[in-house]
Amino acid sequence: MSPVTAGALQLLALIAALALAYRPLGDHMARVYSSEKHYRPEKWIYKAIGANPSAEMRWPAYLRAVLAFSAVSVLFLYLLQRLQGSLPGSLGFVSIDPDQAFNTAASFVANTNWQSYYGEQAMGHVVQTGGLAVQNFVSAAVGMAVAVALVRGFARSRTGELGNFWADLVRGTVRILLPIAVIGAIVLVACGVIQNFAGIHEVGQFMGGTQQWNGGAVASQEVIKELGTNGGGYFNANSAHPFENPTPFSNLFEVFLILLIPFALTRTFGRMVGNLRQGYAILATMGVIWLGFTGLMMWTEFAHAGPAFDVAGGAMEGKETRFGIGGSSIFAVATTLTSTGAVNSFHSSYTGFGGGITMLGMQLGEIAPGGVGSGLYGMLIMAIIAVFIAGLMVGRTPEYLSKKIGTREIKLAACYILITPALVLCFTAAAMALPTPGDSMTNSGAHGFSEILYAYTSGANNNGSAFAGLNADTQWFNSTIGIAMLLGRFLPMVFVLALAGSLAEQRPVPETAGTLRTDKPLYAGLLVGTILIITGLTYFPALALGPLAEGLAA
Repeated sequence: MSPVTAGALQLLALIAALALAYRPLGDHMARVYSSEKHYRPEKWIYKAIGANPSAEMRWPAYLRAVLAFSAVSVLFLYLLQRLQGSLPGSLGFVSIDPDQAFNTAASFVANTNWQSYYGEQAMGHVVQTGGLAVQNFVSAAVGMAVAVALVRGFARSRTGELGNFWADLVRGTVRILLPIAVIGAIVLVACGVIQNFAGIHEVGQFMGGTQQWNGGAVASQEVIKELGTNGGGYFNANSAHPFENPTPFSNLFEVFLILLIPFALTRTFGRMVGNLRQGYAILATMGVIWLGFTGLMMWTEFAHAGPAFDVAGGAMEGKETRFGIGGSSIFAVATTLTSTGAVNSFHSSYTGFGGGITMLGMQLGEIAPGGVGSGLYGMLIMAIIAVFIAGLMVGRTPEYLSKKIGTREIKLAACYILITPALVLCFTAAAMALPTPGDSMTNSGAHGFSEILYAYTSGANNNGSAFAGLNADTQWFNSTIGIAMLLGRFLPMVFVLALAGSLAEQRPVPETAGTLRTDKPLYAGLLVGTILIITGLTYFPALALGPLAEGLAA
């Protein structure tokens, strides 16, 4: 079987698995977030944190709860790292330096999981399981909660109430993420992913010296790393490491976990607003972009360019032979079109155009299908922009899901789509202009610029993957990328929740002959075009200096 055929069959198998899980999971999540019943373990949690899960919140209260919980999470994770040297189960590792502890705390709480450290050489069992793995669950649940609050804004009328953040947070964790993670961890263990609390031990001779590995609860962290679109690896090699991702089947299963909830949330959206066709339209938009990017990536990486490529069957540099170009390309697109950031290959070693595709996937806003929760609310913001553009074309006040898109709504949507590009481009420009940050680049020219651009694109978009080749463990990058991650995560949430409150207060407007049908293929095509044009106009100059220049020069 040729590598191209193998890659195509993997893609078809992945699509089939996602299709089978789409309806039951989407309907289950809709029931979870619409239920008024509280299970006994959930009641214990509410009592422990002093929350009333039945109290409805308006958007300012919902936002305060999100920010307060996240601030406490950052502080807790920061202190846990700073105290690691005094904790049991630290494997003899010292406490983390202040700038790196801040960067890591901001990263995992913001669902970014950017790592400027070697996991197996820096973090002990307590920090990995009690700190990082916990944040993998709750940061994903926060994103889902904010997405559900926006969906309620569309579904409700003449009320500013968006639900209860604490109930959404706990239910998302207990009823959705935990059950799937338990089953997924068992599958990964069966595939060969390790799960233990072993210490550091020698495994043999390597290049004239002794090679050492430490064990860990890898399978339980690996599953939520992918399921919650987090991406932080137990080992520095991330999902290219055989202890995290040993076989082609485990590789495809991890991609399935990455895409599972983001795609299924479109069904949840359609169910909660009472119109499944609206969910299908959003699903179609996400699916077209994802399949387009995957096909383009596979074509770019399989294209032969010289004798070395002919012998290897494609651009195999930086890729694991057990996954090949097909499995690596599918994984790379899935992880950058979502906010996962896990990698099973070095994106820096991709062809110039291939590296550009990974970058562009993040720059779209990670909405196809995007991160857990963040992908859905990001796509709904773009849907509002597309409706507004269509309204301008015909001179009619735009409407979406029977809600008028007025001045307030479009200003909030515009602020949402502007904040992340501003962070990426401003931080990239500062790093290139100052003398010291440039010393961290391994490469010069277009590829070196791509390393910097990729780093801030990954941080501000809460992806977390790295282009490799950039030494990001410096005070400048730890601090600035940490700030970019926090602002890129929580500033957009301010605009999302404010928009949700504004929509919830409106009365639904009746549909007329002039209403744009947003559940039709025509609108899905308009939405795809809007996303690509807005992103292209924003990032094209920067991409032209980096991956496009490199690709054209190859």
